[in-house]
Amino acid sequence: MTIEEKIINKIKEFDKIIIHRHQNADPDALGSQGGLAEVIKAAFPQKSVKVVGEDVKGLKWILTEDEVSDEEYADALVIVTDTANTPRIDDERYDKGTCLIKIDHHPNDDAYGDILLVRPEASSCSEIIVDLVNASDGELSLTKEAARRLYAGIIGDTGRFMYDCTTPHTMRVTAQLLEQGIDAALVNRKMDEINEAEAKLSAYVYQNLQITKHHAAYVIIKNAVLSELGAEDSGTAHVVSLPGRIEGIACWTIFVEQEDGTYRLRIRSKKPVINELAKEYGGGGHPLASGARLEDASGILEFVEKLDDVAAKYTEEK
Repeated sequence: MTIEEKIINKIKEFDKIIIHRHQNADPDALGSQGGLAEVIKAAFPQKSVKVVGEDVKGLKWILTEDEVSDEEYADALVIVTDTANTPRIDDERYDKGTCLIKIDHHPNDDAYGDILLVRPEASSCSEIIVDLVNASDGELSLTKEAARRLYAGIIGDTGRFMYDCTTPHTMRVTAQLLEQGIDAALVNRKMDEINEAEAKLSAYVYQNLQITKHHAAYVIIKNAVLSELGAEDSGTAHVVSLPGRIEGIACWTIFVEQEDGTYRLRIRSKKPVINELAKEYGGGGHPLASGARLEDASGILEFVEKLDDVAAKYTEEK
């Protein structure tokens, strides 16, 4: 029996299904979580299927979370999408159900769950959800709403097909979603849309970007800057890719100060592998897109030096 068949059997077995995703959710986390929920609801309308997690400002057009009581986890199937490790799961009640399934496309460093469907070669977790539907022999099927959410997840994690994770299979899956009649142009516009504060933050990033000797780049965004610009931490998602547009930049990091004085690190790369560096700082992720945290600003310089070393090693290997 394949892993996909085991997951589908569990979906059929349980009357209550609760779907989680990772903290600080991005379009793929929301798209895979919400897309899977819609697929299950369409196939089994008698089941209770709910999605949980903190609201994400600016992405509520993808899905709206449900209110779920502690009691609802009794005898429930819990599925976690797009989340590499347990500390990143949004809502700590993920382990309160009867059975736990992990569906993910990050390196499987934390093999949690009773059933694991992990494919790091996939462009996104949303792509894996479509593959799960296709492996169900017709027991699951796409709806227009599921396709809209899954499309948002795929274009989010592929940078609208600009990133190396895009494969021929990704494009075939995307075509399948488009065939459901979704308004892809509208989703693309929503993904590209920024507000005035985020536009000002974009300008701040370019004006304050620092470039190291070996073409790594970084910018530090303090809480005071966010307040002055009227921006929020969630808005920094829109500026993560900006340094990569500069010719010659190999890898980069956006340091975002949190309210408690810690720093959230958004780490990206064009080619050098940066997820091993992220792991040194309590994070992880994909080879070219990872996250980590620092306890305070004192660790920034050391991190930048290591990021520069990553860029230097890549340059030497070329």
